Amino acid sequence: MRTELTSEERAVYEWQLWVDDFGEKGQLALRNASVLVSRCGGLGGPVAYELAAAGVGKLILAHEGNVEYSDLNRQLLMTQDWVGKPRIESAKRRLQELNPRLEVEAHNVNVNEENAAELVGAADLIIDCAPMFEERFAMNRQAVLQRKPIIECAMYDLEASITTIIPGQTPCLACVVPSVPPAWERQFPVIGAVSGAVGCMAVMEAVKVLAGFGKPLLGRMIHFDLRSASFSEFQIERDSDCAVCGSL
Repeated sequence: MRTELTSEERAVYEWQLWVDDFGEKGQLALRNASVLVSRCGGLGGPVAYELAAAGVGKLILAHEGNVEYSDLNRQLLMTQDWVGKPRIESAKRRLQELNPRLEVEAHNVNVNEENAAELVGAADLIIDCAPMFEERFAMNRQAVLQRKPIIECAMYDLEASITTIIPGQTPCLACVVPSVPPAWERQFPVIGAVSGAVGCMAVMEAVKVLAGFGKPLLGRMIHFDLRSASFSEFQIERDSDCAVCGSL
């Protein structure tokens, strides 16, 4: 556990140290934190990049497969010269180019029921960027069991939503979406700026939770549609009969 910043860290993070209620205490909280990011594609890539830039000490990344040409419109940690090679290696390389102080634990797998407990257990906070609900439900169950905060963000076409889950205090994912939506598929319309927008919001939620300042989206969800540039916020409630968190 680090108790003070180095002179280099003070220089790198100088401007964010000026943020009210954050300061050096908040920066140290980020430096000492580990965050699991599920997938580092169109949504998770900007999330991981902004976490690295903000000074989070350790990132645990889970993303299977090789870079494809169709990734390059939105997966900002991937490069054309890396097509055909593992996405996770490109992500690790790019993140450590940005922040050589960053520890990256890279897994060439997607989250599933078998590995979710271990991956979630290694992190202080989870940011769910997975496109498939099976992955999202596996992380949600483990986050609830292990009492780990999880930032839930998702996008489709030009729309996106985000909320912050604190097990025992807020609704979990299963309270809001009890089962896989019908006809949901892995491939769907994406413009990279949309996933990047909600990804940056997810990072701010993570920073607030880890550093203990501001007002996270607890029991609240933000939805936006960038086709019309419209934003809405609404309350979400815990389901007392939720199969995942109802007993907490």
